[in-house]
Amino acid sequence: MFRILPIDTPTLGDRSYLAHDGRYAFVVDPQRDIDRVLDLAAAENVTITHVFETHIHNDYVTGGYALARATGSAYHVNADDPVSFDRVPVGDGDVIPVADAMQVRAIATPGHTFTHLSYVLEVEDAPVAVFSGGSLLYGSVGRPDLLGPAHTDDLVHRQYHSAHRLAGRLPDSVELYPTHGFGSFCSATQSEATAATIGSEKRANPVLTRAEQQFVTELLAGLDAWPAYYAHMAPANSAGPESPDLSEPERADAGQLRKRLADGEWVVDLRNRVAFAAGHVAGTLNFGLDGSFATYLGWLIPWGTPLTLLAETPEQVAQAQRELVRIGIDRPAANATGDPVDWAGEGDLETFPRATFADLAQVRHHRPVVVLDVRRDGEAAQAHLDEAVRIPLHDLLRRVDDVPDGEVWVHCASGYRASIAASLLAAAGRRAVVVLDDDFTTAASTGLPVRSPAGPESTTTGT
Repeated sequence: MFRILPIDTPTLGDRSYLAHDGRYAFVVDPQRDIDRVLDLAAAENVTITHVFETHIHNDYVTGGYALARATGSAYHVNADDPVSFDRVPVGDGDVIPVADAMQVRAIATPGHTFTHLSYVLEVEDAPVAVFSGGSLLYGSVGRPDLLGPAHTDDLVHRQYHSAHRLAGRLPDSVELYPTHGFGSFCSATQSEATAATIGSEKRANPVLTRAEQQFVTELLAGLDAWPAYYAHMAPANSAGPESPDLSEPERADAGQLRKRLADGEWVVDLRNRVAFAAGHVAGTLNFGLDGSFATYLGWLIPWGTPLTLLAETPEQVAQAQRELVRIGIDRPAANATGDPVDWAGEGDLETFPRATFADLAQVRHHRPVVVLDVRRDGEAAQAHLDEAVRIPLHDLLRRVDDVPDGEVWVHCASGYRASIAASLLAAAGRRAVVVLDDDFTTAASTGLPVRSPAGPESTTTGT
């Protein structure tokens, strides 16, 4: 029996993998919370003997080092990666036996990083699957710009040749198992695909269907910002991260919450944006667990700022902790659960209105309002409100003063980021803030002036 089992982390857009022959298993690119991997191995009744890293990750803290220590496994990391821990060095062409009929062959596939490796699973000497990390993805490749602009041009060309190297060396039937590409900002573009083979990628993936310069030009033109916390991931991964502490943080009462807010700490309300708008403690910030919570919190928080979590239940705090350790925010300073009335103590709760684009279309005829678009530049380039002030959410903290005075109606693509932005504005002292809790694709149908590449005004929009 031979199986490959994905371990999804949808909030970060990544997959790890456990592969086994019924007795022995190896793991590729495990996330920080290794209990998920250990539980899966136990359920499959297999022993993990090898852990492989395709690259030093930029978008999450690895669990590879901790998993190898917990299981006594060999930890395979590229010999050329400058790490500060003991590992089994591996390089291009190395073959690692895992079981009697199962072995892993390393193939150098630079492009996402200079030292990136892909791993081909061979069963009875025949290649059956390739774990491509941030190299060849479903319909895309890993982005080549995360090491800085000085390396981007070199890496994008290497990425092209690495994809062709995989496609040229492996049979069309080989199944493809990438780490990125399921929403991760490490992917150059996104695909809806959930499975692929080398053959299907040869027919559909631009890196394999375009001439080199066309591919390079198109890929670089489509790149947008990536989360600021990425800067901290490679150093953490090169140091060998230990297992995280997921025990409950200390509890905070209303007085302690007030003090933490007064001290400039971040107090984050994990409830959804509807509940937050209806009533929240003044100065708290809304990063709902129902969206890309860790990505946006990690992107915006000044690194090292003490963090307190507010939630309805202890289980929600635990979920948030699990997501945060994956990006290196290991120990919240405190937490509180229950009802916002209890968190406020003797203070009053604050609220802000929610509205639709149809409401905005009506209001703008009766009074002046500021429309703030907090989507990324690439999103706004596809379609935007002609009258909007555009400040990407990840720039808002340093550009709060650039938001014009007056009543601010803030929007994103669907409402999640708009609520984050509204809470940031309210915490900075802006009182007249409205959240457009609506899908941007509805804006054009309301008569609002939507500008897109199709023309100065359009009845269709991008997302």
